[in-house]
Amino acid sequence: MGLILLVVLILLLAGAVPRWGYSRSWGYGPSGLLGTALVVVVVLLLLGYLPR
Repeated sequence: MGLILLVVLILLLAGAVPRWGYSRSWGYGPSGLLGTALVVVVVLLLLGYLPR
């Protein structure tokens, strides 16, 4: 379960990068939020709180 969540968060992070014209005004908000969630999930996986 944790590995699936990790993969999904990585894909969402790659999709939230402000690369297209309509999303340039968003700044780093979406990717920063998803990056923080990714770090939290990785730490929880390493500490053993999420099953692999």
